[in-house]
Amino acid sequence: MNETATIIRNTGAHYVARMADGTEVNCLAKGNFRIKGIRTTNPVAVGDEVVLGAQGPDGTAFIKAVAPRRNYIIRRASNLSKAAHIIAANVDCALLVATLAHPTTSFTFIDRFLATSEAYNVPAALLINKTDLLDDSESRELLDAVLYLYRSIGYPAMAVSAATGEGLDGLSAFLRDKVTLFSGNSGVGKSTLINTLVPGLDLKTTEISAVHDTGMHTTTFSEMYTMPGGGEIIDTPGIRGFGVVEFGREEVGHFFPEIFKLSSGCRFGNCTHTHEPGCAVLDALEEHRLAQSRYNSYLSILEETGDADDKYRKGY
Repeated sequence: MNETATIIRNTGAHYVARMADGTEVNCLAKGNFRIKGIRTTNPVAVGDEVVLGAQGPDGTAFIKAVAPRRNYIIRRASNLSKAAHIIAANVDCALLVATLAHPTTSFTFIDRFLATSEAYNVPAALLINKTDLLDDSESRELLDAVLYLYRSIGYPAMAVSAATGEGLDGLSAFLRDKVTLFSGNSGVGKSTLINTLVPGLDLKTTEISAVHDTGMHTTTFSEMYTMPGGGEIIDTPGIRGFGVVEFGREEVGHFFPEIFKLSSGCRFGNCTHTHEPGCAVLDALEEHRLAQSRYNSYLSILEETGDADDKYRKGY
């Protein structure tokens, strides 16, 4: 066979690949993928370009090789594990779907996602969904403030309502001709949004828990869908936490663009921006030129890091 294809679905042990002519092929990763020092839980990810070998009697092909990735984004496999899981590979944008109500996405979660995207060279954007639930002036002011904050840092930030259609035309235009990873907490409406963007898909959705104000995991694996107007969406399982993977203390500030920019004015080159005299970041914080929420997120990541190296980005 020896044909190239794109992985469009990952169900754990099995994969579905799309050939150049649009044909979909069931495939398996050959066992030797797991003995090459790969430190991630999944050696093949949605978005990977692969070489397929001969098909077996049941039509299943073996993945012989994975082409070098131009980028990828990973997260910790679990809170109790140091292993990492590749969410997707070869993406043009990592879009974080967040909500300011029912459920509320924490700013720490948003900032960890954006910092991880920076670390793995994946352009990121923020999408606030469920704007129809922001029905008072205070909620709308919060929405405006959030959009202003992240746009001022340099991230595309949009607001939509899958329920009313508000902002969906702009979102469709933004996604056109891109491979975009959709990620976010459970319950933020990813599946409803994707059903709207890809008519006829009918992804399963569930109601939000009235007790905990959280969603149930309706997506159990990653899958790529083609938009009618051009572009690909990679849907991923909802995640409740986003543990950063092996950031070195000295590089955490590099993944917060505004902190990295400010740090050029620090007195010391190895400034941690926590206590040092002549710290331009602390000065900006005191003068309200740096958002307290962003600084708090920076500190939360800094507290997690030890003498970590960047082994995950040197070789997966």
